[in-house]
Amino acid sequence: MNRIPDSLRGQVEALKREVAALHAELPRNGLVVWTAGNVSARVPGADLLVIKPSGVSYDELDADAMVVCDFDANLVEGTHVPSSDTAAHAYVYAHMPEVGGVVHTHSDYATAWAARREPIPCVLTMMGDEFGGDIPVGPFALIGDDSIGRGIVETLRGSRSRAVLMANHGPFTIGTDARAAVKAAVMVEDVARTVHLARQLGEPVPIPQADIDRLFDRYQNVYGQGSAK
Repeated sequence: MNRIPDSLRGQVEALKREVAALHAELPRNGLVVWTAGNVSARVPGADLLVIKPSGVSYDELDADAMVVCDFDANLVEGTHVPSSDTAAHAYVYAHMPEVGGVVHTHSDYATAWAARREPIPCVLTMMGDEFGGDIPVGPFALIGDDSIGRGIVETLRGSRSRAVLMANHGPFTIGTDARAAVKAAVMVEDVARTVHLARQLGEPVPIPQADIDRLFDRYQNVYGQGSAK
């Protein structure tokens, strides 16, 4: 089975290697247990994505284990069954053309906020930098079709946040590429933990919107070696 144009073959193989390597960042940063969680990347120039297979140990996730699917979540290439979240990822790519990477985890603190169906308030400069405000909660949806993807898109379309806490489920993050989405997943867990700790001491103080705007603009457009991504 091979419906990938020859012109995209090199790009697809490079993305398989990149996505496989990025999956190692999830257990390394304590964001997943067992085989939960997934990273995907859009194949530029085609309605295709690269994602991990379902139920395969992180220790076994190399480039050859990655699967390629279309935006209807159909398997295009690979020897494994795609991740159970493939339909959600595919829906995001189909409806948010600016997104190049999607990540889902069940990281402890962010998922605890999702279980409460409570947004994480923007009380840290790092949140202003990376997320541009509060981290919102998306609607409850069952896995298996594109319902989760619809909830992600409805919540994040028009938002500066790169993360959404899907109610009673966990965080999904997006980025211009898969690496940026993984970075957002690491950061959403970090701020979820820090804000939780702050609340044990008292009510955290929100950052004024004007200051959030300035933080976000600087981090996205000035910070780093020519790029904040």
